Amino acid sequence: MGAGTGTPGPTADRFAADPAFAVHEGGKLAVRPTRPIETREDLALTYTPGVARVSSAIAAEPALARRFTWAPRVVAVVSDGTAVLGLGDIGPAAALPVMEGKACLFSEFAGLSAVPVVLSTTDVDAIVETVVAIAPSFGGINLEDISAPRCFEVEERLRERLDIPVMHDDQHGTAIVVLAALRNAAAVTGRGLGDLRVVVAGAGAAGVACTKILLEAGVGDIAVADSRGVLHTGREDLPPVKRWLAEHTNTDGHAGTMTGALAGADVYLGLSGGSVPEAAIASMAPGCIVFSLANPTPEVDPEMAARYAAVVATGRSDLPNQINNVLAFPGVFRGAIDAGATAITEEMKLAAAGAIAGVVGDDLAPGHVVPSPLDRRVATAVAEAVAACAREQGVIA
Repeated sequence: MGAGTGTPGPTADRFAADPAFAVHEGGKLAVRPTRPIETREDLALTYTPGVARVSSAIAAEPALARRFTWAPRVVAVVSDGTAVLGLGDIGPAAALPVMEGKACLFSEFAGLSAVPVVLSTTDVDAIVETVVAIAPSFGGINLEDISAPRCFEVEERLRERLDIPVMHDDQHGTAIVVLAALRNAAAVTGRGLGDLRVVVAGAGAAGVACTKILLEAGVGDIAVADSRGVLHTGREDLPPVKRWLAEHTNTDGHAGTMTGALAGADVYLGLSGGSVPEAAIASMAPGCIVFSLANPTPEVDPEMAARYAAVVATGRSDLPNQINNVLAFPGVFRGAIDAGATAITEEMKLAAAGAIAGVVGDDLAPGHVVPSPLDRRVATAVAEAVAACAREQGVIA
């Protein structure tokens, strides 16, 4: 013990053996100036009196902030810590290392600065008003790890209130990468998206967004299941979001369990955790596609799935076909910000998915339907596609 402190001394550090703690010690981010301050003139131009001329110009012509401040090129990574990775509701302080990591990815893959902002409230009104209040400091808002169903309302209200890109990555980042992977998985198995019958396990944030983007992309039929079974219009226990899903999916009228709906299905998309029995996977269509994305333990054992499926994808980095949001969000925000977009539209998300799928190119194979998360071509391709789409739609300031 440290002398008189009641805390372990350096030789008894219980975190020393785990390299993850060494990476995070002292945090993973720092704010550094882009101009040196070495002379009186540097000081006078960086701060007072020189800065007053710049501030006065912006006050008279607010659009100049895009040129003369960092705000347009900085993303706020905002969370209340209620749905963090596989950890659940761990609160803002424990969520902060994750948000710092997300900010690192923005910098590494898209060249954007990002600032983690964790909030000590779970109240939707308070979250919305706080983000609106700090928005002038940022060029985009990445919502992260906010639990459903509150996340839907938070995002919707912020999109209505702000004229900068807002995206809840747990929803749309996942959906973009899933669509990219499914496009290529369908191609490698000789199908089109319109030929597919998909079963989505999970009606939370990711499940809702994935279902919506797959519908937009023209997937033939989708059945969505929550913990009580497949969503259908005859169920009376559905909140508004699930009611919408029931009304826009399940054209075959499945009313039973998720495993029952898998019989003859082309695609399983797991976004909920739990486990799926081998018999259910065996009942799927020949040459089926299994995306089992719970992390670290997929809902479907990948080795077992490979006995029946032509393409298997997971959320794990140690297995082929990793569905990783880092393939989407850096390039999406980079493209939106480069174009001066005021929002991230459904068409921009579809463009992003197409760009990710396209990077695979001639290397398409059952074990390679998405690029590696470390492939530096991805963010550039996504950013260019998203920016072009924003300009074409006229979604720019």
